[in-house]
Amino acid sequence: MAIVSPSFAAPGVWPEVYELALTRLRDVFGLVPIEFSATKKVGASGKERAADLVAAFEDTEIKAVFASLGGDDQVTYIKNLPAEPFVNNPKPFFGFSDNSHFSNFLFLNGVPSFYGASLLTQFTVYPEMDKFTVSYLEKALFDDGEVELMESKEFCDSNLSEDGKSIVNWDKPETLSIRKMYETNSGWRWAGHQNAEGLLWGGCIECIDEMLRHGSSIPSLEQFADIVLMLESSEEMPTAENVRRVIRAFGERGILKQVQGVLVGRPKAWRFDHMNSIEKKQKFRVDQREVILKTVREYNTSIPVIQNIDFGHTDPQISMPYGSKVRIDSETKKILVTF
Repeated sequence: MAIVSPSFAAPGVWPEVYELALTRLRDVFGLVPIEFSATKKVGASGKERAADLVAAFEDTEIKAVFASLGGDDQVTYIKNLPAEPFVNNPKPFFGFSDNSHFSNFLFLNGVPSFYGASLLTQFTVYPEMDKFTVSYLEKALFDDGEVELMESKEFCDSNLSEDGKSIVNWDKPETLSIRKMYETNSGWRWAGHQNAEGLLWGGCIECIDEMLRHGSSIPSLEQFADIVLMLESSEEMPTAENVRRVIRAFGERGILKQVQGVLVGRPKAWRFDHMNSIEKKQKFRVDQREVILKTVREYNTSIPVIQNIDFGHTDPQISMPYGSKVRIDSETKKILVTF
């Protein structure tokens, strides 16, 4: 399997974290990682990173492609990728956050991917990978068919230690052996009584905002009639007002009238310069949750909107099958996705 850095070359900055992730790939999944030329190259050009993506997909020995991490500049070069290498050589791609741009590109070319499982995040949890994360990764890598999504019992979205006294910091490799603090999961927040099905499309709200701002190619209004939106926000922690504006943009473009439903991942509510207390994190999540539902309902009063799902910038994490079918059963409160 290929390791690429379509955004930020994190392996070149945090080699110890990278090596731990590679060990987990081998030991937990029995995979053989193959590193490409720009994987560790900090400051690699868009052209270099694009070349790695093309090479990874064209290599017939490569069965899956993993992004090392996210970043913030895929929007500058993904639009220049040639379609043929990916259409002619479809294979699973794993990544989230800034990799929303590449997953959107693949979607537009009829190639499904998986929104989740960046190498330096989900593969470096201590003392072992989250079993919940592993179970969905195994489905993505080795199984196919329809799977019912479940709720995790607990989750982590900070770098605080279990006792709250230390910080896990990639710049200090000795801290990687510290277990992070987990919180009890309050479960999904379900609104709407309508059943729905469609193809999953979306990603990180901040990246979606960039797609809309910069005129990136996205599905047509006709295509959105067969789509369930999949949205989540990153450690940039956009305010509820900023999130409202992005959701409103979907509404003003007529997209919210077309889509079959909306799935929202648990928002990241902690970062190093915003070490929010549990109470502040809860308020942040509630504010975002309420503004998303309110704004969607201004444009569509009937579609199901399910929030606080385990995908995106959270652990444990579901690798969501981007571009594949999802069924929402509002009567039984079940979400089923096709891997």
